[in-house]
Amino acid sequence: MTTRGVLYVHSAPRALCPHIEWAVAGVLGARVSLDWTRQPASPGTWRAELSWQGEAAAASKLASALRGWHLLRFEVTADPSAAAEGERYSCTPELGIYHAVTGVHGDIMIPEDRLRAAAARAETGESDLAAEIARLLGKPWDDELEPFRHAGDGAPVRWLHQVV
Repeated sequence: MTTRGVLYVHSAPRALCPHIEWAVAGVLGARVSLDWTRQPASPGTWRAELSWQGEAAAASKLASALRGWHLLRFEVTADPSAAAEGERYSCTPELGIYHAVTGVHGDIMIPEDRLRAAAARAETGESDLAAEIARLLGKPWDDELEPFRHAGDGAPVRWLHQVV
C-alpha cells in the first residue's frame, strides 16, 4: 500500500541541509534535492517542503531518520489510506518528537488508553486534565512551530514519488 504525505523542514542550520536530503533519499529510495529558502523566523536557518508518495510506513521512517539532529524543527504528515490511518509527526529541539494518528478529515484521533491515563493523572492531582488533553493534541508542538509555519507561506513545494 502507498500513501502520500508532506515533509516540512521548518528550520535547519545550513550545514545540516545536505544530510537531511541524504536521510530523506535513503527512506524514499530516490534522489532528493530540496528547494531551501531562508527561514525568517530563525535567522541563520533554512526551510524546505517536500510532498512525497511512498509506502505506508514512510512517515514514521522519515521522522525516525530526522529526529536525532538537535537543531532541526520538522513535521511529517501521511494521508490516510484504505489500509491505514493518517499520521502526523512534529519535532522540535526543546520538546522532542510528537506523534498522532489522524483521521480522514485531518482530526487527531486519541486512543482510549491514552485518554484514560490522562484522566487518571488528573484525578490523582498529578496534573491538570486540560493540560493533559492539550499535550495529547500536540498543542505544545503547535505553539512552538506556528511562527515557523507562517514564515513558510508561499514557499516552493516539490513532489517526489518513492521508487517501488
